[in-house]
Amino acid sequence: MRRIFKLASLLVVSLIVAVAAYGGKGYWDALSDAPHLRQRADDLIAQGLGGDSLGADHLAMLLNVEDPNFFDHAGVDFSTPGAGATTITQSASKRLAFKNFRPGVGKIRQTGYAMGLERRLSKDQILALWLDTLEMGEGPEGWVTGFHKASSAIYGRPPAALSGAEFARLVAVLISPASFTLRDDDVALTERVRRIERLVAGACVPEGHGDVWLEGCRQPPGS
Repeated sequence: MRRIFKLASLLVVSLIVAVAAYGGKGYWDALSDAPHLRQRADDLIAQGLGGDSLGADHLAMLLNVEDPNFFDHAGVDFSTPGAGATTITQSASKRLAFKNFRPGVGKIRQTGYAMGLERRLSKDQILALWLDTLEMGEGPEGWVTGFHKASSAIYGRPPAALSGAEFARLVAVLISPASFTLRDDDVALTERVRRIERLVAGACVPEGHGDVWLEGCRQPPGS
C-alpha cells in the first residue's frame, strides 16, 4: 500500500512539474515574441484600429461582456462574474501563439503566454492585437477576421459610427462566431443582444464567474 502511495505521489509531482514547464514555455515564448508584437500593436493603434477607436461607450460595452476586469488583472481572472475561463489576453494568445489551438493541455501554454504578454505589452497594445485577430463569422464575402473589418463588412462603417444596437450585434457574435449569422435576422443572436443590453443598462448581473452566456440576463417571463 505504501508503495502504491509513493508511486501515486510521484505521478502527481511529475504532472505538476510538467504543467509548470509547459506554462513556463508559453511565458518565455511571449517574452521572445514581445518586440514584434509591440510593433504590430503600435501600427494598428496608429491606423486607428485600437480599442480607443471604438468610442468610450462601445469599448465599455465590449469589456463589460468579454472581460469586465481586463484593465486590472494580469492575464487571468478566476472570480469576476461573467468573465468565464478566457480573458481577452488569453483569447489573443490563442491566435498569436498557436497555429492550431487545441483545448485542454493547450490552455496551459495559452495561460503562460498571456501572462508573458501582460509582462511586456501594455493593455492598449494587447487590446489592439485582440481586436485585429478576432474571429467574427461569415460576412457578405466570406469569413471575417478582425473586429473593425467585420464592422465595415456588415455595416459599411467603422465601429465608432455604429448605433448601440449595431455594435451590440458585433459583440454578441464573439462567443460563438460560427453559430450566429450577422448578415441576416438571427433570433438567437437577437436574444443575446437583448441580454447584453440589459447587462450594460445595469438591469441584471451574470449568475457567476462562468456565466458567459449571460443566463442571469434573460428577459423576465411576461415582460
